[in-house]
Amino acid sequence: MNSVGECSHVACLIRVPSEVVKQRAQVSPSSSTLQILSRILYHEGIQGLYRGYKSTVLREIPFSLVQFPLWESLKDLWSWKQGHVVDSWQSAVCGAFAGGFAAAVTTPLDVAKTKIMLAKAGSSNASGNVLAALGSIWRTQGLLGLFAGVVPRMAGISLGGFIFLGTYEKTRQLLL
Repeated sequence: MNSVGECSHVACLIRVPSEVVKQRAQVSPSSSTLQILSRILYHEGIQGLYRGYKSTVLREIPFSLVQFPLWESLKDLWSWKQGHVVDSWQSAVCGAFAGGFAAAVTTPLDVAKTKIMLAKAGSSNASGNVLAALGSIWRTQGLLGLFAGVVPRMAGISLGGFIFLGTYEKTRQLLL
């Protein structure tokens, strides 16, 4: 778990600022990326770019703890059923399923992260309390609110899992 947590922690140093700017651009389409970045830095300082850092890490760790063991288990099952090791395309299919499932079960954490990142500076959600954000979503929108955007999230991550894990498997097979 340490290596997964550390990897997620380091990747989030880059991912979170770009995600904050991207999400704010999505809700302010008339502003340029530079205007949004400047506004964040002016009003919130560098910490504004890292709003949602903790919630992003808290989403990434369970996501990885679901996706990678599931991917390996699906590959093992498919290999056992066909009597030989899966090909890279089969690994890609397993990666798509594993990524989609991990995306689905971690969607509430993703919704909370988004709510935190888009909250007005100084508001209770801007504090970054993931449990409070989840509770607020549950009280105001219920289960549907916690799973808002689950289908596009699953689709995008399934495609990414197909490409990334299939390519990884093909490269690994070529090198071994």
